[in-house]
Amino acid sequence: MRQIHLYIGYAIPSGFLLLALWALVAFIRNRNPRELFWHLLAVLQVVIAVQFVVGAVMFAGGGRAAPGDRLGFLHYFYGAFFPAAVLVWAHVRARSERWRQIPWALFGIAAFVNFGLTARALMTGLGVG
Repeated sequence: MRQIHLYIGYAIPSGFLLLALWALVAFIRNRNPRELFWHLLAVLQVVIAVQFVVGAVMFAGGGRAAPGDRLGFLHYFYGAFFPAAVLVWAHVRARSERWRQIPWALFGIAAFVNFGLTARALMTGLGVG
């Protein structure tokens, strides 16, 4: 279970970085990203939910993020709660008049923020920094 959580933990920040860069390229080219952009976003949202469940099972079984690290509890916020809140915010804001024409740009910003959050979750989970 720990290995699955670790592999997914590496995949999530990578996916969010890819999504953020994709949105940046679309913005620079002044073109909407292809449908695959939205599929990647959907996959990342599902993978975060799966990662949360796997982490909760590990936590219930006695596993802890960075044992001995007094700030290890932040792993749970960086890895699940904050990214979920950012995605909910992006979904709500994307419906507004301001973002209706370019919702992918908003999700690119959210992906960049979530890249940072989930990368930090990975670091705290590994006990690095």
